[in-house]
Amino acid sequence: TRDALAQTGGGNVWSMMSVDPERGLVFLPTATAAPNNYGGLRPGDNRYANSVVALRAADGSVAWHFQIVHHDVWDLDLPAQPILVDLERDGRQVPVVIQLTKQGLIFVLNRETGVPVFPVEERPVPTDGVPGEVLSPTQPFPVRPAPVGATKYTADDAWGFTVFDRAACRQKLKSFGRAGLYEPPSLDGTLLIASANNWGGAAWDPQRQLLVLPVTQAPIFTRLKRTADVTPEELNKPRLGPIGPPMPMAGTPYSFEFGPVLSPLFSPCTPPPWGELLAIDLKGDTRTAWRFTLGTLAKLMPVPLPLPFGTPLSGGPTITAGGLVFIGASADEKFRAFDVETGAKLWEVATPASALATPMTYAVDGRQFVVVAAGGHIVTGFRNVSDYLVAYALPR
Repeated sequence: TRDALAQTGGGNVWSMMSVDPERGLVFLPTATAAPNNYGGLRPGDNRYANSVVALRAADGSVAWHFQIVHHDVWDLDLPAQPILVDLERDGRQVPVVIQLTKQGLIFVLNRETGVPVFPVEERPVPTDGVPGEVLSPTQPFPVRPAPVGATKYTADDAWGFTVFDRAACRQKLKSFGRAGLYEPPSLDGTLLIASANNWGGAAWDPQRQLLVLPVTQAPIFTRLKRTADVTPEELNKPRLGPIGPPMPMAGTPYSFEFGPVLSPLFSPCTPPPWGELLAIDLKGDTRTAWRFTLGTLAKLMPVPLPLPFGTPLSGGPTITAGGLVFIGASADEKFRAFDVETGAKLWEVATPASALATPMTYAVDGRQFVVVAAGGHIVTGFRNVSDYLVAYALPR
C-alpha cells in the first residue's frame, strides 16, 4: 500500500545476482521487507520481497517473479546466488534457475517463465501472530526436492554431551512458546529453522546433474519484546558473537532478539550432525545421492575435541571438471576435497583461519590452482579471525 511504502523499505538484493546473457535476463534474489520480524506496517504478501525476480537486462522491466516467502516475519531473505543450469528432463534440456533458502527448501524454476519445474504447493501455516500482525495463511512448499534438513525441533530433540547439558537444553527448548517452520514470532520466543543454507550457495555438476551444497542443522530462536518494556541496560548490553541485545524496530511497538540455541558447553542443543555436505540428483528422482558430515569440534569447544559432529557452515563448494568438490566452510579451519560421484573425502589440509568463502579454480601454464579466502568471521562465532588468501596446486 502507499502508506506501507512510506513507512517501510527492504526487498533489496542482499546476496548476489546472476545473469543469463543469451536470454538477456538478470536474476535477483531479494530480501525481506523491513522491518524484518514484524509486518504490521506492511500488510499483504509484500510483492517482489523474498522472491526470485527476473529482469530484462535491456530496460530493467520485470519478466517474471516467483515469491518464495509471503509476508516474511522470520528474516528468511534469499541468501544465496541463483544458480543457472540446464536440467535434463524427459530427454530434453530445460533452462532452470535453482534457489536455495535459509529454511532448507530448494526451488527449481523455469528460467524463461518462472514456472516451477517440480510442483510447489501452497500449504496452510499458522496465522496467530502478535497483536497488529496479519500473516499469510499459506506458504509455498516445493514437493521435490525434499527439505534438506529438519523443519521442526521440540524439547524431545534435546541433546548434550552429558545428562546435565542435555537437561539444560531440554529446558531451553521447552521454554519457547512456539517451534517450527513458519511459526510466528512471539513474546514467548519462537524456535526457528532459518540457517540451513546461507551465503555459500551450491555448486552444479552438469555431467552428473548433481547439486552439491552445504547444510547447517542447528536451530535459532527469535523473541519479540514490547519496546516500552525494554530497559536501557538491556539495549546497551554488548553483542557476544551472534547473540546481542534486543533491537528496536523503528515505527513499531516491538523490539526483537535472536541467536543460536546453545548448551552450557556451547554446542547446539539439537542432535548432530550440525553441518553436512550433500549431493542431490536432480536428473532422476531428486533423491539425496550422498551426504558427508562436514567439520569437527576441534576449534569450537572449551576443550579441543576433534569429534566428527559437523559444525555450522558458512561458505560454498566448487566442482572441477575432473570430478572434485573443494570446500572450506566449517569452523575447524580445514579445507577439504571430495569425490563428486561418491562423496568420499579425498584430502584435507589445515588453513590459517576458517575458509568461509567459495573457492575458485584456474590454470596458469597448464598447472591448475585452487584458491580460497580464509578469514573466519567473528559474528558467526568462529574464534580465529584473519585475512589470508591460500592457493593450492599439485607439485610440478
